[in-house]
Amino acid sequence: MLNLALYDKGINLKKELKESFCPQKVKFFNFRTSPDLFKHINRHLLDLVFVSGEGNFRKELKLTEDLKKDTHLSLIPLVLYHPHPEKKIVINGLGKGADEFLFGDWQKDLFPAKLKMIVRRSQRDLGVNPSTRLPGTSIIEKEVNRLILKGEEFALCYADLDDFKAYNDYYGYLYGDKLIRLSSRIIREIVYENCPEGFVGHIGGDDFIYIVPSDKVDKVCSLIVRTFDEKIIATYKAKDIKRGYIVTKNRRGQLERFPILTLSISVVINKNKMFKHIGEIFHMLNDLKKYTKSLPGSKYIIERRKKY
Repeated sequence: MLNLALYDKGINLKKELKESFCPQKVKFFNFRTSPDLFKHINRHLLDLVFVSGEGNFRKELKLTEDLKKDTHLSLIPLVLYHPHPEKKIVINGLGKGADEFLFGDWQKDLFPAKLKMIVRRSQRDLGVNPSTRLPGTSIIEKEVNRLILKGEEFALCYADLDDFKAYNDYYGYLYGDKLIRLSSRIIREIVYENCPEGFVGHIGGDDFIYIVPSDKVDKVCSLIVRTFDEKIIATYKAKDIKRGYIVTKNRRGQLERFPILTLSISVVINKNKMFKHIGEIFHMLNDLKKYTKSLPGSKYIIERRKKY
């Protein structure tokens, strides 16, 4: 299933777009503004944004510019279409960040080939985690450095699953991958529902980073922890839930009991321009992570010490 966000002012191309990706099915999400699109991205992993229009195309160009300014939305390929644009409209559209500008009569052989190529290229982008399609390490670093340089106050939250390896070994890779995607969905939805200006990234494996305003960190973290504990039950077999643990080999090759998975969140807040570069934040975060994971249950801990 391909998830396609569609803005189609005066031009209905749903039939052509469906045929372009055949035999793959297409699910459409219609939107009119960037906030509309943000509501969809909270709950769905979008593969493509398609914006079509006629006339002077001013609204469509402004929309393109707004979407490409957002860190997360900028990762999704965006294609523009105008049946008969002036040359300057095409140039402006590409200048605003569009990945492709299709124009003229709809070409049933060329346009589908271009659209499929754009989606394939996006999916193999090394800046995005292939499993969750969240920003990866390079984009995380870029976003953190951007906030530091701006001197903004923000909370950097590091979330990872406790004893994920044991779960993955016991249930197998497919179950483990589903659990990672479930965790990413919980974090993504809660962060963006409460902080549209927030950021969510996936370092890899069971490690996630999210950034929220410091005044919202308690609300967001407590919601994530509570929701994770509610949802995690469904990822276990009934017999394992009943006894409250699984039995599998630990890292030393010895059989060990592992409790139902929990989530640990370590939080460092950049106040009063405390940190000068990303290395300082992650140095403090590493120590806090060790302490957080040593505590039982799902929890979040906010670093209260000064920078060292």
